[in-house]
Amino acid sequence: MAVAVAVVYLTDRPRGAWTRRLRSHLLLGVPWGTLVAIAAVVAVYLFVQSGLENPNRPVVIPFRSWSYFYPEGMLWSGLAHSGRGHLTGNLPSTLVAGGLAEYAFGHFPGGRAVDDGGESDDGTLRGALPSVRSLSRSLRSSAREALSRESLSRESLAENPYVRAFVVVPGAMLSFAVLSSLFALGPVIGFSGVVFALWGFALVFQPIATIAALTGSTLVGVTYETLRNPVVVSEASGSYGAPSWANIAIQGHAIGLIGGILAAVWLIRRRRSAETERTDSRSRTTALVAFGAVLLFGASRRLWAVYWYLGNERYEMYRAIGLGLLAVLAAIVALAVGGRDEPIRPESAVPEPESVREGVRSATPAAVGLLLLVSALAVVAGPGIAPNLVAVDDDDDLPGDPIEVEGYQVTYAENVEDRVVSVVDVEAFGRSTSVNTSGVIVSNADREIWTTAVSKGNLAFWGYRAIDVGGTGWRETLWVQRTGWVAANGGPTYRVDAVRNETRSTLFTSEPARAEPRIDGRNVTVAAVDGGFELRVESGGESETAPLPAANESVTLRGVTLVRETDAVFAERGETRVRIAERERYEGRQ
Repeated sequence: MAVAVAVVYLTDRPRGAWTRRLRSHLLLGVPWGTLVAIAAVVAVYLFVQSGLENPNRPVVIPFRSWSYFYPEGMLWSGLAHSGRGHLTGNLPSTLVAGGLAEYAFGHFPGGRAVDDGGESDDGTLRGALPSVRSLSRSLRSSAREALSRESLSRESLAENPYVRAFVVVPGAMLSFAVLSSLFALGPVIGFSGVVFALWGFALVFQPIATIAALTGSTLVGVTYETLRNPVVVSEASGSYGAPSWANIAIQGHAIGLIGGILAAVWLIRRRRSAETERTDSRSRTTALVAFGAVLLFGASRRLWAVYWYLGNERYEMYRAIGLGLLAVLAAIVALAVGGRDEPIRPESAVPEPESVREGVRSATPAAVGLLLLVSALAVVAGPGIAPNLVAVDDDDDLPGDPIEVEGYQVTYAENVEDRVVSVVDVEAFGRSTSVNTSGVIVSNADREIWTTAVSKGNLAFWGYRAIDVGGTGWRETLWVQRTGWVAANGGPTYRVDAVRNETRSTLFTSEPARAEPRIDGRNVTVAAVDGGFELRVESGGESETAPLPAANESVTLRGVTLVRETDAVFAERGETRVRIAERERYEGRQ
């Protein structure tokens, strides 16, 4: 990589041209605000989520946006991440999109930074301003100009490049992360809302460059993985998980994108009205370019993946509706960004409207687009308010015998009401939010938490999972394990245990499973019980039960000898020998 860049550099011989334009907008040509925001996100992962203790498995449950009644979750959810892959997936996009957005915003209001050769940011030579030359005999960089006491004394705090680079830009990113979580639909987590806001901001100023830069975030991610693992050896294997589109917080991403676009449109109009930005005439984007850029970006980032959760790990996606809504949003953005500022009806317009009626008569296409954009943001963000106003009932006990951990309750249940999805009862088009869930359930009434931390299918695939509970800067880990036996043509029977501090307790036992083979009129059943398994032999309306024997041992019930050979159980009577059960296998551990 280094040699390739050196070859390109020597071929161009730019003599500072590569960085001259960057330094005309950014302090020393570096997007400091983006780097500060990234550092803050990494700090939250390492120290708040205890990622320093276990980088691959941070504490996640308490740092989602559960409810307005749990401010800690609302505060951290926009900055926290569910794992290292989630974090490293967001940071390359943050670096690229943040760099573009920060360049468009600029550390120097009015593009007043001066480069070494007196060249402006659009590549035309101009003489140094007399007022700038009077400050110093050798102002050759934007950094020296920013450091000049006389320059700083003239500028307001908001125009100070250091304040803009190290306070305004990262402050805006981190504030939006917190603000967007207030309107999140469901307990979301991650910095992606801010990432989409940065992409939206950049799309308005530089639509073509932003679309091209999407591949740049991929390059950054690939480079990071290459440095971590230069050589990878792998083999074909099964996997388990929800559809990829079902793990995307579409609503949060849409809030971020629309919010970023609104901020960019506001900034452009503010600069135009103040006539302080030399590049205003070039910053105008045509409606076609804006429409195409938003449509391409939304399609590449799967903003069309509108879906409904049917319960118990079943999802239904409405791709056609999603693509149509994306096209509508792109058209609204095109109208807001590329619309004319002349009144739609010039004959009835008034110069300075004083009433709503006069304002309607004097409306411009750009103003209509802006109003529709604000309305779109309200439509997307509004549904997230009601669920966040619902509190977890202290008296709503979990099924079974939950494990208590510092205010948390952990249990396992099947086909119980999903309190996250059904927090607000909604029915539409034959679908309802009243759905059931199965798996490891974690609840904490003080933190307004109720969640299926590990689904039934996930636990059945892996056999065991870690449940990390905790708070800011602390964690405690429980291991939940599924152990089962599968009766011959009779299905599984299994037990779910929790292990805490080397103490094992049973959370759940499933229904018994009867083996299909009959041995001289006798039926054999395998049953999960607290702490183990039992074998039962039935005949003539009577039954006899005994614990599952240890490996290479046997037990005789109702004249049938049940022999266990490591991972299988055989039934023997006379000359007959049949397999009646075998230990449950977990694909994720093979």
